[in-house]
Amino acid sequence: MRNVNQILAGKAGKLVAVPKEAPVLEVVRLMAEHHIGSVLVMQGTELIGIATERDYARKVILQGRSSADTPVAQIMSSPVVTVTPTDTAQTCMAMMTQRRIRHLPVMDEGKVVGLVSIGDLVKAVIEDQQQEIAQLQQYIAS
Repeated sequence: MRNVNQILAGKAGKLVAVPKEAPVLEVVRLMAEHHIGSVLVMQGTELIGIATERDYARKVILQGRSSADTPVAQIMSSPVVTVTPTDTAQTCMAMMTQRRIRHLPVMDEGKVVGLVSIGDLVKAVIEDQQQEIAQLQQYIAS
């Protein structure tokens, strides 16, 4: 099974981060623009939170708050659950299932080096299974 570093190597794009003062409306626009479901909340180079579409739905829309007037710090999840580049996809899936989350920032030596989503993990597992099936078919045929 792949590790997080291998999964990140197959991803395109860059991390999207905002300061804690950013209005939620700006954060949601960034998510839509980049076709992503979460944004990292940073204070300088320190990861202080993560804001997701789920946070927006539950903490802004359902509570009737103003997206333009609410800073992301008021809806972000913190402390952030993180993984390392050497963690396996299986470890990540277990963490996501246990904590009911869909995004995991990847930390290496105190720095954010990436982010894996449940979609990234499912894609990696499917690719691994397809490769294993192909190898088994080749073995059976020979």
